[in-house]
Amino acid sequence: MTGKIFAALLPMLMHVLLPAQNPSLKPAAEEPAKDKKPLFGVTFSGYVKTDILYDTRQIVGARDNQFLFYPEPVKKDADGKDINARGAFNMLNIQSRLAGTLSGPDALGAKTSGFLEAEFFGNINQNINTFRLRHAYVKLNWPTTELVVGQTWHPMFSLDCFPNTVSFNTGVMFTVFSRNPQIRITHSFGNFSVSVAAISQIDFTSNGPDGANAKYLRNARIPELDLQLQYQTKNPVTGTGFLIGAGIDYLVLLPRLSSDVVVKKALDTVINNVVVHQPAVIATYKTNATIHALSWNLMAKLTLRKLTFKIGGFYGENSYGFSLLGGYAVKKITDPGKGFVEYANLRTCTAWGEISTNGTVWQAGVFGGFSRNLGAASEITGPSYARGADIDYLYRFSPRLIRNFNKFRLATELEYTVAAYGKINEKGYVYQSKEVGNLRFLLGVYYFF
Repeated sequence: MTGKIFAALLPMLMHVLLPAQNPSLKPAAEEPAKDKKPLFGVTFSGYVKTDILYDTRQIVGARDNQFLFYPEPVKKDADGKDINARGAFNMLNIQSRLAGTLSGPDALGAKTSGFLEAEFFGNINQNINTFRLRHAYVKLNWPTTELVVGQTWHPMFSLDCFPNTVSFNTGVMFTVFSRNPQIRITHSFGNFSVSVAAISQIDFTSNGPDGANAKYLRNARIPELDLQLQYQTKNPVTGTGFLIGAGIDYLVLLPRLSSDVVVKKALDTVINNVVVHQPAVIATYKTNATIHALSWNLMAKLTLRKLTFKIGGFYGENSYGFSLLGGYAVKKITDPGKGFVEYANLRTCTAWGEISTNGTVWQAGVFGGFSRNLGAASEITGPSYARGADIDYLYRFSPRLIRNFNKFRLATELEYTVAAYGKINEKGYVYQSKEVGNLRFLLGVYYFF
């Protein structure tokens, strides 16, 4: 009896259910007509990465030393043994990231797009393993002009020519490495392009009396200004090309809003067997002493069918915020009564080169870099707000080998970094330096999506 009832109801159930399964009846927002493109959308991408690494020496780095700068100096104990001559092993996944590429309708006569990317690197070591913003920008593209507003790579870090190392430091200490909020306009004239940018700081900041902080640039009231020129040719048929570019950057910092001068020292006196504390009397004065810096960069790339050659160079002042050696120092006290000072830039020059193969399955490459502390143009009295102020020079050599299995990748790299530590003279130059080296063994395991 039950079977007969079910057989009688089946045609009616099919009549009700089948239209609901028909994709053509979904709302237009979910299933647009095939002859019309969606007005907006987001495409997600990213990767999961594990870094397995071993250092032969203690290093100066970031995020539990996953991000390597250079080896620690010799530090002797009471028996004369080097405490820092000790290897270290680590394994982290903090470089794993998620990105969204945004598309939308035209605006102001331009094609619009956006990009949002974050990873688990954290913005300070205490926040390691937490989500931090890498890129967040909108882009407007006209036929020959592009406007970018938001946070992305500093203009001196060119996506067309940068070291493709396995190490996350991407050639740090030898090439500019910084992401900044900015407004950047690029105009093309055939194969030539020129870009102008106004830049602020947030994660990659300049140093100063209160440590690394973005407030020194904010309080200067002038954004960092950058100009880049580039010439590039590409042959899509042969896959070859050539690029050359150069730029200049101008940075102004206000290290202090005020200075404190001790008018009367603190004093403890005993009155009737009771200690009476008299606090120090401090006078505070408003100050507006700034430090101005100029920097230059140069890059070139030659792409052949099987090999790619890249070179880059940098010369600049106060390059702490670029993840390079350098910074600035107190040049002299201009008013002892009010604690006013004048500053001097510490200069840095770098050079790097890379050769890599262009295969899709196997990829091999080698990176080399050199960086030198050039001190100040005048005598300095201190203090110094710099990175590696006691380092004369740095160099690095790092060969790599990569094997791709569709979306899965194994990558290994040997990274040998040497820092020459020494004494500092009155102009910030380092002399009587001695080399200290570290060899990093790195294995990267990726899965892309």
